[in-house]
Amino acid sequence: MIDILYEDQFLLVCIKPAGVLSQPDATGSGEDMLSLLRDQLKARDGVEPYIGLVHRLDRGVGGVMVFAKRQDVAGALSTAVANRTLIKQYLAVVHGQPNEASGVWKDFLYKDAAKNKTFVVERQRKGVKQASLAYATLATRIDTPAGECSLLQIRLHTGRTHQIRVQCASRGLPLIGDGKYGARDHGLPIGLWSYRLTFAHPHKKGKTVDIAALPTGEVFGWFGEIETVDLNEA
Repeated sequence: MIDILYEDQFLLVCIKPAGVLSQPDATGSGEDMLSLLRDQLKARDGVEPYIGLVHRLDRGVGGVMVFAKRQDVAGALSTAVANRTLIKQYLAVVHGQPNEASGVWKDFLYKDAAKNKTFVVERQRKGVKQASLAYATLATRIDTPAGECSLLQIRLHTGRTHQIRVQCASRGLPLIGDGKYGARDHGLPIGLWSYRLTFAHPHKKGKTVDIAALPTGEVFGWFGEIETVDLNEA
């Protein structure tokens, strides 16, 4: 069962388990959120529901996602994502410790579609997009099973492919479990979790949907009780 945190006739906010696809992939293998939610709501309500994808999380990443229950709502929420009025926050466990406890990282990113990998580059050119995020270091421990690690809270200003992963790795702070971007930690699960979504409800004037859920699992458990900070304005 998918854990639904908020639902009305227009949309729902739920927890994507790590290891589940956001949508079916070309191979047709593995569970995906669209299919799971359709099946769950159909079994509950007895009718075939509309479930519209608004944003994606990588397969290994779990956490809060929003889905539309009407086509017009899917369009409105997708516009909010594009206009950066849907605020996404994450928790990330990285190797090492940032030089500054908090701040803003800005980079030029280039996505190599053939390799499905994103790179930081030095200047603007064709195919290069600007990327920005704000972060705060919540905790650092030197005695984890992977050595010195830090727990970061991150607010995305842009939504580039693998943005958090590559911006951290380019600063010598690869995410735990992220072998694609340089981690060497023997198969630990990736240390990334979609922690919080904040957005104006597209059909309820004056209503803000603000849903947060803390992660569970091995790498986040290294830091005990997690105390987050307010990054909504960062």
